[in-house]
Amino acid sequence: MESEKKIFVLDTSVILYDHNAVKNFKEHDVVVPITVLEELDNFKKGNDTINFEAREFIRFIDKLSGKGTLQDWVKIGGKGHGMFRIEMLQNAKIDAEKVFGERKADHRILNCALHVSETNPNKKVIMVTKDINLRIKAKSLNLIAEDYETGKVKDTNELYTGRTSLEKVSIEAINEIYEKGFCDPTKIFGKQKPLLNHYYILRNEQQSVLSYYNPNTNLLERVHKTAAYGIHPKNAEQAFALDALLNPQISLVTIQGVAGTGKTLLSLAAALDQKRNYQQIYLARPIVPLSNKDIGFLPGDIKSKINPYMEPLWDNLKFIKNQYSEKDKEFKQINEMVENEKVVICPLAYIRGRSLSNIFFIVDEAQNLTPHEVKTIITRAGEGTKIVFTGDIFQIDTPYLDSQSNGLSYLIDRLKNQPLYAHITLEKGERSELANLANDFL
Repeated sequence: MESEKKIFVLDTSVILYDHNAVKNFKEHDVVVPITVLEELDNFKKGNDTINFEAREFIRFIDKLSGKGTLQDWVKIGGKGHGMFRIEMLQNAKIDAEKVFGERKADHRILNCALHVSETNPNKKVIMVTKDINLRIKAKSLNLIAEDYETGKVKDTNELYTGRTSLEKVSIEAINEIYEKGFCDPTKIFGKQKPLLNHYYILRNEQQSVLSYYNPNTNLLERVHKTAAYGIHPKNAEQAFALDALLNPQISLVTIQGVAGTGKTLLSLAAALDQKRNYQQIYLARPIVPLSNKDIGFLPGDIKSKINPYMEPLWDNLKFIKNQYSEKDKEFKQINEMVENEKVVICPLAYIRGRSLSNIFFIVDEAQNLTPHEVKTIITRAGEGTKIVFTGDIFQIDTPYLDSQSNGLSYLIDRLKNQPLYAHITLEKGERSELANLANDFL
């Protein structure tokens, strides 16, 4: 029935997060305040993802309107979709600008939502925004407000970890893995099939073994604590991460964990260890400027501007290099790789539109990416490319993302049990006792 349909009023933050957002409200109607279009106009120029999102949305509504106007309701899509319109009016009984004592875009958007609510008393009007403060303001004005839920993980406490510890495993199965290097998973799991590329610590009272389920052989295979370019795994979870990073049959790896667990270091060491298999090693991280300032305010050329943001990647490279003396060939090889651009550190904005073939691509701080950005990066992958995303989903530096809506959480949740994908959550800090103390108690 018509009375059961809702009207969703979208804020600018939703459009910049997902330009297809208006298509994701099923049979319900969607309103975008005119102020949102004004704000999108300020974002349409540039090479960052938000600039792309703004341009794509503008093109979409231009196509949607056709030869008509957006003052009238227009059909969003095919069967099952609601209607869409741009709302010009902001004259509600309550004036958000007077209530909050400031003329700003957010308050004009609130006034528009209030107007829509007053003029549609028979429909539930819901404001949708990724701006937490704006949601609180909306609720204080008696508006229903919620986060944009598409692409959001339900519960990060239940997010896939990629590894399981099993107790009371038969000694026969453990011995078989030690002796043969593998065993039939039915000896441990019965009829239940393990998740693809999932890692296991198998234990009984006497001994234990590290293993993973290989989807290509359908066997539970032993995982060895293998070193990569001088970096040795310090615990079982690091051994699992290195195994996935060094496995040529796994094209996509995610590693999640707090600072100091070795995410970036292990990824870079694995990349250097396999340098002969790839044309280049790309290291990238999203640039999140401090105090919301654009990097343009920094002095120098683009390389000088991005260097402060890329310093942690250089630090890991230096750490690996310092495992060797200056006379060692490995030390010299790293210097040569950087000089010859075999190892390239670059901002993610430079990746858009490219096809990355035969590349080992490490994306650090992936928790600061949106699900759409993650998808964009992965779809750049050509033949022979391996992509690694690392990050801490609880350490978000961008205002409109959280532990449930960031691209890394989304990727881990959506791609588990895929044959080309493996994930490991690292929990044990290995940086120093002091760093562990801070993570545990501060």
